[in-house]
Amino acid sequence: MDLLTERYADKIRGVLSCYDRVVIHGTLPGVCYAQGMTSFLNMRNIRIFDYPRFAEPLRDELRKNAEKIAAENGFEIEFIRKNNFRKEKAVKDILKVRGYHPGHVTIISAMEACPTYKPWHDKKTHKTFLKPSQGKCLHYYFYFIDKQLGLCYVRVPTWCPFRLQIYFNGHNWLEASLKKHNISYENIDNLIVSIADFPKAQQFSDQLKVDFIHKKLDQFAKLYCPVIKKLDLSYHWSIMQVEYATDIVFNRKNDLQAIYGQLVRTAIHTVKPENISTFLGRKLHVNYQDEMGNNFNTRIEGTRIKHTMGPVSIKMYDKMGIALRIECTVNNLSFFKHYREVEHRDGTCSLKMTSMKKGIYSLSPLRELLLSANHRYIEFISSFDDKSTGIKNLNKISKNVVENNRCYKGFNFFSKDDQQLFEAVASGEYNISGFQNKNLRKKLAEKSSSQVSRLIKRLRTHGLLKKVGRTYKYYLTKLGRKVIASGLKLKEFFIIPELAAI
Repeated sequence: MDLLTERYADKIRGVLSCYDRVVIHGTLPGVCYAQGMTSFLNMRNIRIFDYPRFAEPLRDELRKNAEKIAAENGFEIEFIRKNNFRKEKAVKDILKVRGYHPGHVTIISAMEACPTYKPWHDKKTHKTFLKPSQGKCLHYYFYFIDKQLGLCYVRVPTWCPFRLQIYFNGHNWLEASLKKHNISYENIDNLIVSIADFPKAQQFSDQLKVDFIHKKLDQFAKLYCPVIKKLDLSYHWSIMQVEYATDIVFNRKNDLQAIYGQLVRTAIHTVKPENISTFLGRKLHVNYQDEMGNNFNTRIEGTRIKHTMGPVSIKMYDKMGIALRIECTVNNLSFFKHYREVEHRDGTCSLKMTSMKKGIYSLSPLRELLLSANHRYIEFISSFDDKSTGIKNLNKISKNVVENNRCYKGFNFFSKDDQQLFEAVASGEYNISGFQNKNLRKKLAEKSSSQVSRLIKRLRTHGLLKKVGRTYKYYLTKLGRKVIASGLKLKEFFIIPELAAI
C-alpha cells in the first residue's frame, strides 16, 4: 500500500490500476516496405509500373466492404470535410441515442495522408523498383462495441500497404469482466467510481492476456480489411501508444479536493528532471538530448500536471473530481529497457538488459514498468502532501540518538552542511540503483572518505538510510524520503518566503 492511500484509508473507496488508452498498429510484413512490395510484385509477375493498376481493385473492394457493413446496420457512412471535426464527440452523441449494446456504431470516412509507393527506374543500374512515397487516400473509421473490449475503432486506409490502426480501452474490458462475474460497479465515462470488490477487480485487470488481444485483432482485420485474403498475408501487430492509469477513488469529492490543490501546487515546484527520470525507472545522463519538463493545464474538467521525458509522460489530475488519477503514457516502447532474450548474429541467444520490443507481446512486461512508474510517483507525492506529519518527522530526526554508548547528533535543515547532505542523498539518480561512499564524495567535494562514512552512519542511526545486504550500497528509507522531501519543501516554500515577508 502506498503512503498516500495508507494515510487517507478512511476517505478512500479503493485503488485500481488498469490499461486506459491502447492503440495498436498493424502492418503486413510482406509489403510494408518498398523493397518487400517490389519483391511481392516480382514474384507474381506483375510489372512494377503496373502497381497502381494492381492496387485499384483492392481499394474498390474495401469501399464496397464498408458500404456493405453500413447498409447491413442501417446507417450511412459519414464523410468528414472539416479539419476540426471531433470523431469522439460524434460517436458519443450517437451512443446516447443508440445505447451501449454490442454491434456497429458508425463508420466515418476522411481523406488523410498515407504511406505509399511509386514506380521508379534507375537509369544507372537499369533496375526497376518501388520507392517509398507519401500520398492521400480515403480512410474508414469503423466504430463498434465488442462484447469483451467494449468501444473500439479500426482505421483502414484504402490504399496499399493497408496499415491499420486499432484502438480499445482497458476499462471497457474490465467492465465486461465485472458484468460476467456479477460484481456490481458504478462508472462515469471511463472512470469506475465504485466496485463491490476492488481487489477482485484488480485481479481481472491484471488478467488481460496478449493472446486474447492478438486473436481479437486478427478478427477485426479480416472483417474490416478483407483484401488480406487476396494478398495471402497476415498482420504483424505493434504498439503505437499505451496509457496505464492508477485511480485512487475517494468517498466524496470534498475529501479529494481538500488535498488535491496542495499536491498540484507543490508538484509544480518540486518535481525536477532527475525526479521525472526516477519515476520512469531511468538514469538521467548529462548527454540526454530529448524533451523534458513539467506542464500545468487548467481544463474544463479540472487541473492537470504533466511531466514529460521524451516519448513518455506521467500525469496527475482529478478525474471527475472524485478520483486522483496517475497516468503513465508511452508512445515509443524502446524508451524502456528490461531483461529479455536477445538473438545474436551467430545464432546464439542470451538474456540481457536491452530496449523493449514494440510488438504486442511486450504489453505484459510494459504493464509492470508503467505500474511501477505510477507507484513511484504516488510515493513521491505522499512525502509532501501532509505538512503536520512532515513536521513531526523533522522534529524526530532533529534529536540526538545514542547507540552503543555513542551519541549521534540530530539534523538541522538550517545547517548548510546538513542541507547539502540531504540534497546529495536525495538526488534522483540514486533512487533506482542506490549510492556508495564514492558517489557522495563527488557531491560533497570537501569531505574525505572517512568523513562521508561517518555521515552515512549518522543517517542510518536516525533511520534515514538502509544498507543492501553484502554490498556497500545505500538507499533512502520511507522515513528518509518523507523527511527530506518535507524538510526541503517546508524551508523552500513556507519558511523562507515567510521570513522574506517580515
